[in-house]
Amino acid sequence: MKRPRICAAIVNEDRAAIKQIEPLVDLFEIRIDLIGSGWRDVAKRLGKPWIACNRLKTEGGAWPGGESERVAELLSAVELGAAIIDIELATENLAEAVRRVKGRASCLISFHDTAGTPSPEKLREVVRKQLAAGADICKVVTTARSFDDNSSVLQLAADFPEARIVSFAMGRPGFTSRVLSPLFGGDFVYASMGTGKESAPGQLTVQDFRVIYGMEA
Repeated sequence: MKRPRICAAIVNEDRAAIKQIEPLVDLFEIRIDLIGSGWRDVAKRLGKPWIACNRLKTEGGAWPGGESERVAELLSAVELGAAIIDIELATENLAEAVRRVKGRASCLISFHDTAGTPSPEKLREVVRKQLAAGADICKVVTTARSFDDNSSVLQLAADFPEARIVSFAMGRPGFTSRVLSPLFGGDFVYASMGTGKESAPGQLTVQDFRVIYGMEA
């Protein structure tokens, strides 16, 4: 089995912390909506591939402006060399946004349910829609309300073996899905750069994952 890949979410402009964590991760996520106007300076200094994300408020984000401005800011990351662009399935004019990304960066189409975990069939339908929209990577994130919700999201990678899937459940009950996701075929895991720097509820730190996966000596 391949070693799990870790993606560290960057939520501020702490360059010293980013430099310190860089050797320990495989890629970064730049949270444009959380970092603010300085996100470009942060991105330019990264030595690892990075995902550009400007999360919708309805899916847990904090972008203060309008939708067209949000998408324009996100797509500008293509010019800066982003390896992956995260576009929500619910994005207005999704097809146009995907068209502008394809061929220049990988297109990650995401879905977040901040209230609960839909049924397994509804989750599969989400992935089918993502693939139909042109996703290179499908990201499906729910909120765990019970332990059983872990199995619902973990099953997706097995249901779509030919697709690149990132799926887990947020919140304390979703701990198991965060840890086991890559072991069930998930493409990578999201981690915080440290305690108090989480980009989503229940997110483990980079060090947490490295210890759990036996990456530390």
